[in-house]
Amino acid sequence: MSDALDGLAEEVGVADAAAALSIPRSTAYRWRKPVMFGPRKPRPSPSHALSEPERAEVLDLLHTERFVDKAPAAVYATLLEEGEYLCSPRSMYRILTSQNEVRERRAQRTHPKYARPELLADGPNQVWTRDVTWLRGPVKHTYYRLYVILDLFSRFTPGWMLAHRETGDLAAKLIRETCKRHDVAPGTLTAHADRGSVQKGKTVGQLLADLEVTPSFSRPQVSNDNPFSESHFRTLKYAHDFPDRFDSFEHALEHCRRFFHWYNNEHRHSGIAFLPPR
Repeated sequence: MSDALDGLAEEVGVADAAAALSIPRSTAYRWRKPVMFGPRKPRPSPSHALSEPERAEVLDLLHTERFVDKAPAAVYATLLEEGEYLCSPRSMYRILTSQNEVRERRAQRTHPKYARPELLADGPNQVWTRDVTWLRGPVKHTYYRLYVILDLFSRFTPGWMLAHRETGDLAAKLIRETCKRHDVAPGTLTAHADRGSVQKGKTVGQLLADLEVTPSFSRPQVSNDNPFSESHFRTLKYAHDFPDRFDSFEHALEHCRRFFHWYNNEHRHSGIAFLPPR
């Protein structure tokens, strides 16, 4: 490839040759002048650099009982007050780094690596995804909370609820009534949700344990781990008849009733070969 580039560049130039060969222009220049991008030459030692005996003297001083627990900046300031100068704080850090003596002294909190959730279902009522979205009310700072449960296999909405607030009790009530309505057997259902305070709260967690429903959660700060519910909300809010604001709670409730009837019985979903959920 580099030989072809050289021959073509002689005729049309490097930029046009790179475009003709579908390679970045920077790559073309690097191929033609590899010497410019070769290994770096060793950096010459400054004339005022510390000699090996001087470095050893600084290291011995930092190891003394007086300075062993102090930062190089504090050591530097203390020596200046006493009228002594050995080197800069940065040089002290370089000397300590060369001896592998620079590290974080305190234990730092590390976050565990969360595995990406794998949601698979070959029949209805095996995997449900659940989420809550806000619908704007008649005035500013007024919202109605729409709780929605979506069946992963059929994209059917087995349960939904509109409320004035978002609480664990309401979320648990919807899950309990939906499981009862669809005769979900214990130990056969996985319920997936994001890591919101309500979704991971104690109230919902205890209910899932009582119903023997397996909980599943998205990774922290990864919205794509619950794409089915997010896509469902987009279908709701991007419909032609979705208003900018609802006039009242009853208005929002009536709109949701019409939407879910249409979604469950008439909407042809692209995720299931353009078949209706039911």
